[in-house]
Amino acid sequence: MREYLQFYIDGRWVDPAHPRTAEVVNPATEAVSGTISLGSAADVELAVAAARRAFASWSLTTREQRLDLLRAIQAEYARRQPELGEAITEEMGAPASLANGFHVGLGAGHLQTAIEILKDYRFEEQRGATMIAREPIGVCALITPWNWPMNQTCVKIFPALATGCTMILKPPQLAPYSAQILAEILDAAGVPAGVFNMIQGAGSVIGTALSTHPDVDMVSFTGSEPVGVQISRDAAQTVKRVGLELGGKSPFIVLDDDDLTANVTGATAGMMGNSGQTCSAGSRLLVPAARIDEATAAAAAAADAVSVGDPTGNVAMGPVVSMAQYDIIQDYIGRGLDGGAELVAGGLGRPEGLDRGWFVKPTVFVTTNDTIIAREEIFGPVLVIIGYDDIDHAIEIANDTEFGLAGYVNGRDTELCRAVAKRMRTGWISINGGFDFHAPFGGYKRSGNGREWGEFGFDEYVEIKSMLGYG
Repeated sequence: MREYLQFYIDGRWVDPAHPRTAEVVNPATEAVSGTISLGSAADVELAVAAARRAFASWSLTTREQRLDLLRAIQAEYARRQPELGEAITEEMGAPASLANGFHVGLGAGHLQTAIEILKDYRFEEQRGATMIAREPIGVCALITPWNWPMNQTCVKIFPALATGCTMILKPPQLAPYSAQILAEILDAAGVPAGVFNMIQGAGSVIGTALSTHPDVDMVSFTGSEPVGVQISRDAAQTVKRVGLELGGKSPFIVLDDDDLTANVTGATAGMMGNSGQTCSAGSRLLVPAARIDEATAAAAAAADAVSVGDPTGNVAMGPVVSMAQYDIIQDYIGRGLDGGAELVAGGLGRPEGLDRGWFVKPTVFVTTNDTIIAREEIFGPVLVIIGYDDIDHAIEIANDTEFGLAGYVNGRDTELCRAVAKRMRTGWISINGGFDFHAPFGGYKRSGNGREWGEFGFDEYVEIKSMLGYG
């Protein structure tokens, strides 16, 4: 049983200003796995004041000093990776192989990328007689979700540190353990007092206090669209910068060639990874209408082959994060059935043999792009297959959405894949499985604003200063 009852403020572990706790439930067992403290606006005041004090000195540190700190964090992170993986499995149900692999690996990857970028990042650039300076924006509020705890936390913390900012992290209440361990890692690595602070608690309390605080210069939020909209409204009162990475209903276009079956199989298995709880998941699978029976058979077989069960064992898919999330997904599956979509795999209820835990059947529908299950983000292991007549039709369907976070194109014709990708209205597109820590990640339309990852992630945390006549 875990018990995390203190916050990390001003370089010390401190008790909450107003003690109040909440239980954390293991989604695989429905049993209480630990207790955390819930913070208040008073804790936010202390953390922001600490961050503001620390900014005066941390913002003036050299590139070499920041690199030294990031390398110290890297060594400590590597030492505690097994603990992070175990915590992620326990808090949000990711299978052990995924938690210890891609989940923890994403955090390590963002840390290594921050080190690589910082070595050559241009904080100053002279253009004629004018000097352009990139200076740290100030005190940053980092509000992160539960679905990829290390990815979403590390992609904010390390660019903020590297650019000279100070920060307050508000981790997800549903998945607080890995953030607690990460705070211990930063402390052990020697992060100066006040540079990094962490408060656990409810987003409606901590997030609101941070978003409205006049001494917070920036809010970086990853999560749902309604919360992102509210944060933007709150932050507008003090005209602070807001970076948002929100939802998606991302298209996965499979081209008409001999690899169709293999590509559909891979796309389906990928959709079920992390129990479908991925904002960039390719949840709309677009296939040639003339071969939809072939594609449907491949997708159904792939979904049926996904092993679901105890995430501490050798399974491909664990539970979804909570009872509330389970109920939302079940409601969408029911609405798909009621709306006339063709169910080809999965469906309502838990998988056979699992009567406890928030487990969902890997589910596949065939439908059209105007149904609710094709329009709204389900955030669960539910894939919809949609047929297209030709490439123009595929692109039309892909872009017919309020979202624009991610997209995927798979096919043998590389030039055609590139041409399709260029016409998709989305911020991050993977062609035949492409992946790059240095590529900017973020959305068009209602999927958010700003970019994370790589050099573009650094740019989010700096102000631009022009000094004319400098030369």
